Amino acid sequence: MAEALDTVVAVETPEGILIELRPAGLVVRSYAFAVDWGIRLAVLYAVAMLTAFIGGVGLAVWLILLFACEWLYPIVFELKGSGATPGKRVFKLKVTMDNGLPVTPAASITRNLLRVADFLPFGFGFAIASMLMRKDYKRLGDIAAGTMVVHQQKPAGKPVLADVPPITPATALAPRTQAALIALAARAPFLTVERLDELAAIAAPVSGDARRSGRRVTHRVLGVAQWAMGRRE
Repeated sequence: MAEALDTVVAVETPEGILIELRPAGLVVRSYAFAVDWGIRLAVLYAVAMLTAFIGGVGLAVWLILLFACEWLYPIVFELKGSGATPGKRVFKLKVTMDNGLPVTPAASITRNLLRVADFLPFGFGFAIASMLMRKDYKRLGDIAAGTMVVHQQKPAGKPVLADVPPITPATALAPRTQAALIALAARAPFLTVERLDELAAIAAPVSGDARRSGRRVTHRVLGVAQWAMGRRE
């Protein structure tokens, strides 16, 4: 559990500055993909309706748009200042190089062209397997391009633990698990709500909420972290 909760990747920039990146997991990236897929589908459907009455020319326009939506859509948005498609922006994600710098054109093209390999054998099977086996949640395209999808950092407005009462753990906590919970609580103000919920779901067994997720589970896990820090009601 300790390794799962501590998914921060520390990298050094060319200027010698040490920064921390927080890789985005499979679930939140799937949500972002679904939003992008919905946007592209809506655009294709709207253009198909508008060009249905102009015959072969309309079909040609639609096929060109299909190519652009499938291959150029992610590249164009990733190379903009935000480094994110609309779906990724919704969930506060972005694509960076492994050293934390903005993604380069060559890297963006590489990671998106290799979506073909990620899709194999079907339903993005290789991509899912790769992401689940790696601490940095890289799919094959990210490995080849030297890129990473990370959570954008946005400090919380107030300390996350301010209103969280201590909760006695449901099971005995090993020293490493206690340390991981305390580290999670320390990083909580700097995590997005989605990322905090994602990590809390991994630690849910400590509060007796195994296989559950959501704000209530996060609140209870942080309560166990309070207990691990020696606080009692």
